[in-house]
Amino acid sequence: MKVPSPETAEVPDGGLPDDGPLPAPDLDVAPQLRSLRRRRGLTLEAAARRAGLSPAHLSRLETGRRQPSLPMLLGLARIYGTTVSELLGEVAPERDPVVRAERAEPAEAGGWTYVPAGAPGRAMQALRVTVPYASQGELVRVHPGEEWLYVLGGRVRLVLGEAVHVLDPGDSAHFDSLTPHRIAAAGRDGAELLFVHTLMQSPAAELCLGGDTHHH
Repeated sequence: MKVPSPETAEVPDGGLPDDGPLPAPDLDVAPQLRSLRRRRGLTLEAAARRAGLSPAHLSRLETGRRQPSLPMLLGLARIYGTTVSELLGEVAPERDPVVRAERAEPAEAGGWTYVPAGAPGRAMQALRVTVPYASQGELVRVHPGEEWLYVLGGRVRLVLGEAVHVLDPGDSAHFDSLTPHRIAAAGRDGAELLFVHTLMQSPAAELCLGGDTHHH
């Protein structure tokens, strides 16, 4: 029986699945992986630690000696704050940088109203949110990414872990959304806020605060 070499018999590292063939194996993702890591100011060791890989494993991906699987690409894209398309070197279609108010279609989920305030398909998503009183106040959310909110009107009750904050118009908050958090209107007149999150594109990102099952 043929004994596999260390290069072909490597045990998966950490939290990401083992590497394997890409959907299109002729694509060379190594230069993009190396370039994006350097642009983010990450050392090989720091990026590997975040990805749950050994530095040697990540080095082999960056030099083209190994090819990552799609789940691994998704993990690396999240770490580098980008998309799998960019990792694959695909050119994104030109997007209109201006979002006209009359073209922004509101959506409702769980009693809250969401109006897009940014272009779709970006790593960073922006929304204008109307929060009625006594709506979703007990829903605890935990998910990867960062969140930023700015209170436009009314008062907002923000619970981060065990800490409780009441935000007035003009106040803002920026936090890691892996911290269990709850957001609610603190007054009977409700509240309105600008909301930005970095959750990568997925069904859970369609309405970043909406839905009863997205972020339990």
